[in-house]
Amino acid sequence: MTKKQTFIITVLTLLVFVLGLMVTNRLWFRLDLTKNKAYTISKVSRNLHKEIPDPVNITYYISGKLKTAIPEPGEIEDTLREYAAYSRGKIRLTVRDPVKAGLTSVERLGLQPRQIQTVEQDQASLVTVYSGIVIEYLDKMDVLPWVISTDTLEYDLTSRIRSMVTDNERWMGVIVGDSFRQWREDFSYLEMTLAEAGYRVRLLTPGDEIPENMPALFVLGGVEEIDEWALYRIDRYIQQGGKVLFAAKGIFIDTIYGSVEARTQRDLGLLDMIASYGVIIRPELALDRNALTLQFQSRLPTGGVQFRIVRYPLWIGVMGDNGNPKHPVSSSFAGLDMYWASPLELAPVSTVEAAPLFTSTAQGWSMTEALYTSPEVPYLLELEALETRGVKILGAALSGTFPSFFRGAPKPVREGSDEELPDMPEFARESRIIVIGDVDFATNMINATQARHNLDFLLRAADWLANDDDIIGIRNRQPQAGRFDKITDSSSRTAVMRIIQIVNVVIIPLIVIIAGFTLASRRKAHARNTETKSVKESTNDV
Repeated sequence: MTKKQTFIITVLTLLVFVLGLMVTNRLWFRLDLTKNKAYTISKVSRNLHKEIPDPVNITYYISGKLKTAIPEPGEIEDTLREYAAYSRGKIRLTVRDPVKAGLTSVERLGLQPRQIQTVEQDQASLVTVYSGIVIEYLDKMDVLPWVISTDTLEYDLTSRIRSMVTDNERWMGVIVGDSFRQWREDFSYLEMTLAEAGYRVRLLTPGDEIPENMPALFVLGGVEEIDEWALYRIDRYIQQGGKVLFAAKGIFIDTIYGSVEARTQRDLGLLDMIASYGVIIRPELALDRNALTLQFQSRLPTGGVQFRIVRYPLWIGVMGDNGNPKHPVSSSFAGLDMYWASPLELAPVSTVEAAPLFTSTAQGWSMTEALYTSPEVPYLLELEALETRGVKILGAALSGTFPSFFRGAPKPVREGSDEELPDMPEFARESRIIVIGDVDFATNMINATQARHNLDFLLRAADWLANDDDIIGIRNRQPQAGRFDKITDSSSRTAVMRIIQIVNVVIIPLIVIIAGFTLASRRKAHARNTETKSVKESTNDV
C-alpha cells in the first residue's frame, strides 16, 4: 500500500467517525451568520446548569403528521437537544408523539391542539396535531401550549426554568388609568403577550394598595383621572424599590368617537409626579418625516365618499437606528409605532441616571399651539416644522434613588372614607422607571399598522423592570427584520437610489462584459500557445 493510499484511507476513516458522532447527536456544530447570533445558544442558557440544583425534565410533544408536513418542528427539536446538551445533565429532554405513545389526555397538560389539512391517496382531510412543551421541576410544571418557531424558544425556556428553580413567580401589576379603556378589551394583545412570556398579570384599580413585593408595575394613561390618593400609592411603591413603566402623553386625543380632536390634558398630578422623577412630558405633539400611513375616508363635493391613504406625521414609525444601543431595553431595537405621542425632556436629579431609549429622526418637529390632527389638509400639520425641527425624545429610562413627590406634604385623604394611607419609608430604595410619551402604542391600535414590535418592546421593558437584564439579552438576539424605509431624508434617498441604479445598470453589466472579453482573450492566447507548441513538436520530430 502506497503512502497516498494510506493517507486517503485514514482521512476517510476519520470522516466516517465524525459523521457517526454527528448522527448520534454527540457532536454537532451550527454556522450562525446572523448579526446578533440569533441561532446560537446564549451564554446565559449555557450556564443555567449552575443555577439548577435538581434535574429539570423537558418533554416536547410533537405529532408525526406535523413533523413531516413542515420543517419547523425539526428545528425546534434540534434547538432543544442543543439546549439540553449544554446543561451537563441537569436538563433531560424527551420527544414524544402523542399518537404513537397512545396518549389521550395531553390537553389536560395544557397543550393546545391545532388542525392541519393533509392529502393522502388523493384524499384531503383535517388532522389534529400538537407541538407543545412541558417543563417539570420537582412538583412544579409549566407549559408552552403551542410552539411552532424557535424565535423566542430559548427566552421562553430560560425564563421559565429560572422562575421555577428560584421559586420566583413572574408576575406584575397593571393600572389602566383611563376609564374609557378596559384592560381585556383595549390591551388584549399586550395581555396575551405577557401571558405567553409567563407573566401573571394582577389588574389594579387606581388607588388600590400596591404590594411591596410586586416586581414591576405598568401605569397606562390616567393623566386626567388618577387622583392624589392613587398617586401616593404609586409614589410609595417606588420609594420601596418598586419599578414602574409610565405611558402617558401631554395631549388628549379623542379616539372614542373617531374625531381625533386634540386638546391639552387636565393633569391631576401624574405628569407633575413623573416630572419630579426626572422626565418632563411636554404638552405637545411630536411629528416626524418618517411617518406611518393612515387610511381614512373623506367626503367629496358631490356627496360621495373617497378612501385615501396618506403619510400621517402624527403617527411616527420610530426607526431601529434611533434606539439607544447602550441600554438593555433598546439594544437590538426593532423600532416602534407611536400614535399622537408627546416629546419628552430629561431633567433628572443628582441621584437619578436618565437615558433616552428611542427618539424621532432629525427630521422630527413639534406641534405646540394649533393642535390640528386631521389628515385632510397636510400642510396644517407642518406650520411649526421650521421652528421646532430636531430630534425628539419619545421614550426614556431612569434608575437610581427617586425623590418622593409627597415628601413634606400631608397625606391625601378620600372624602367619605376613614382609611388612612401608610407613611412613606424613611429612606428610598434603588428603583427603575421607564417613561413613554404615548399610551396608544400599547393598545390594540397596533393592529392598524401591524406593530408586533411594540409588544416585544413592552415585554423587554417588563423584564428590565423586573431586573432580568440577562434575560433581555436573549430576547434581543432574535433575528430582526427591521424596516425597509430607513433613509428618511428625501435627498439622501434619491442619491442612494441613483447609486444603486448606476451599479445595476452600468457597473455590473460592464464587469460582465470586461470579464467576457478577458476570458475570450485568454482562451485565444491559450489556443495560440497550444498551436505553436504543436508546430514546434512536429518540427523537432522531423
